[in-house]
Amino acid sequence: MACLLFFLLSLVGCSNPAYVSAPPAQTAGGEVGLWEDAGIFTLVDRLIGSARHRVLVEMYELGRDELVQAMGAAEGRGVEVRVITDPTVAASRQAVKILDSLRVPERAYPVDDGRHQIDHVKLLIADGEAAVGGMNWGRHSDRNHDYVLETRNAIELDRLARIFDQDWNLAGGHPAPLPQASGLVAQTSPGGEIRAMLERALNRAAHRVLAEVYTLTDAALIAEMVIAHRRGVVVRVLLDPNQVYNLHAYAVLRAGGVEVRWYPVPKGVLLHAKIGLFDAELVLGSANWTLSGLGVNHELDIETDDAAAVRAYVTRFESDWARSG
Repeated sequence: MACLLFFLLSLVGCSNPAYVSAPPAQTAGGEVGLWEDAGIFTLVDRLIGSARHRVLVEMYELGRDELVQAMGAAEGRGVEVRVITDPTVAASRQAVKILDSLRVPERAYPVDDGRHQIDHVKLLIADGEAAVGGMNWGRHSDRNHDYVLETRNAIELDRLARIFDQDWNLAGGHPAPLPQASGLVAQTSPGGEIRAMLERALNRAAHRVLAEVYTLTDAALIAEMVIAHRRGVVVRVLLDPNQVYNLHAYAVLRAGGVEVRWYPVPKGVLLHAKIGLFDAELVLGSANWTLSGLGVNHELDIETDDAAAVRAYVTRFESDWARSG
């Protein structure tokens, strides 16, 4: 098995990158809900509009005027609002100017330009709920295929709030990185928790791995998917055909016997998801399955075994798989 892993790693190398909306697949009334595509903004609108105590946002691309105004309205009604953005994104820089005019406290994440780092996190905390996933808040992000997990779990909320405060303090010039942890919420840079979460889920999988990934270049993950297939796991992978970096991963997975298909994206649309189901464990978030996503960028992922969320994802994945070629 070690020889196979070494061989597959040599094949993959070390490349480094960079639909019509379905109804939201939320699980009503539970602690967790899975949302998809444009329906995600129904959730975001509700969370910000109904907040009474706090709205904490960390967003790579912030370019939806209505959400910027909603945060200003929340600040105006006495809600604690704080926003962290990535200063390398033009739309976010423009949104920051509007936030400042609305007197919304905001900070720019101090990305490491020498490492070509970005703050790729997509996080919203509103009172006792949070939304974590891969969906940017760009002007046209609602066209893309993506997922967000809504959670009301107190332990997850505490961890997410701690990560937000870690980033807020860093952006304010007071770095205090959290110690690396193993749990249902994982971050990259600081730490390598997301890689550990994905590798743990892959290695434990005994029956199925169903993944939809925007960009896949990480040699170790590709090799581990082939190894999972060799030990009898059903491995199916959907990739975005617009990403040239995916061509090599597609070829290596096919050569290793893994079922892999191109997601049928219309013009101007992306398969922007970064999600995988490993038996009954669902892992999703902001991190692409790349060296940058798992080791350089600041990223945020979350894991759930909620049965309704898993069923919702399986239903959507099977539909996407049937339409793909």
